[in-house]
Amino acid sequence: MDPILLVEKQQIRPDRENFKPGDLVRVYTKSLEGGRERLQFFEGTVISIKGSGVNRAFTLRKISYGVGVEKVFPLYSPIIDRVEVIRKGKVRRAKLYYLRSKIGREARIKEANINE
Repeated sequence: MDPILLVEKQQIRPDRENFKPGDLVRVYTKSLEGGRERLQFFEGTVISIKGSGVNRAFTLRKISYGVGVEKVFPLYSPIIDRVEVIRKGKVRRAKLYYLRSKIGREARIKEANINE
């Protein structure tokens, strides 16, 4: 087997693949401050997932003090401690870039039924 594929296979963690675009997730990242490591979280809606394999990345969007903030996280980065799904969303698109132009109630996403 190709040595690059072997290294990539070791880095893939299946516990991080349980969300889709439209879901509200909280990403805990490790940050070093003054020699101490602490966890910091960013909570937002997944508006896109792109790439494949180890190069997979996802974009989160939230509104902070009236300003839209987006962050792109590499899915298998060692800086990411864990990803929690807060709420499942029901959307019909793979990329939710249209949310950038929506504000307030227009930007809400319907919650998915868990039974379906």
